[in-house]
Amino acid sequence: MRSVKAIVTATTAREGAGVTVHRPFPTHNLDNIDPFLLLDHMGPVDYAPGQAAGFPDHPHRGFETVSYMLEGALQHEDSVGNKGIIAAGDVQWMTAGAGLVHSKMPEENFRKKGGRLNGFQLWINLPKSDKLIAPRYQDTPSANIPVYESADKSVWVKVIAGSSMGKKAVIATRIPILYLHVILQPGASFEQQVPPGQTALAYVIEGQGNFAGQEAGSDQLVIFANDDESVSFTAAGDKALSLLLLAGQPLNEPIARYGPFVMNHPAEIREAVSDYQEGRMGEIGRK
Repeated sequence: MRSVKAIVTATTAREGAGVTVHRPFPTHNLDNIDPFLLLDHMGPVDYAPGQAAGFPDHPHRGFETVSYMLEGALQHEDSVGNKGIIAAGDVQWMTAGAGLVHSKMPEENFRKKGGRLNGFQLWINLPKSDKLIAPRYQDTPSANIPVYESADKSVWVKVIAGSSMGKKAVIATRIPILYLHVILQPGASFEQQVPPGQTALAYVIEGQGNFAGQEAGSDQLVIFANDDESVSFTAAGDKALSLLLLAGQPLNEPIARYGPFVMNHPAEIREAVSDYQEGRMGEIGRK
């Protein structure tokens, strides 16, 4: 089994219109973990009626954003005419590519009634050859995402990307990516094959886990060493362990990033900023 290279505790930040996020990376001490650029745990936060916050209009270029909701609902819209709702259990896999302007705001009923916002935003880098492809959405409702559950109900796995426990994701990825939501009952264990050379991470949502002899809990990121072909962990303590298991093929390419733009060279960042400022990425509500 892979050993543990490091365990990182998430920092707290505010994004968008004031959404509290727990962020294990990037921080001052930890930049990207190739091919992953950012992981934000939105909330969990309870909003009173009319108080829910979201993410107003903002651009993206050169990477993919993956939104996975556990609780609450966000309404998205962009400058090329796409719109929809991401509710509990749903996934939006957006390939920004050449760029667009995007927003994710509280869905109307959620905003009016209030409730808990709890979800994730993951940024995945695109290879140089794909950075300027046409934007693409894969809005996938929870009912369409494969789930494995053991006969004794001690192991539950939602397969968002990649394959696990005989289940294959319906979402297509530009590079090899594994994205699982795993819930283990106390004492249960889970093992997942990860090809040699791929980055492997586990973010603990709730509970306590034992990872190759080291323990990690809520809001902690486990970074696995690249010294074996599988990862394994066990739910420790008397509560269920809920976590995200991520793996991906590193690109090993230069990275130039500025806010919502991620390219290979600074000149490409300057071009992205200019395209956005001059309106070449469009405006929401106006194609």
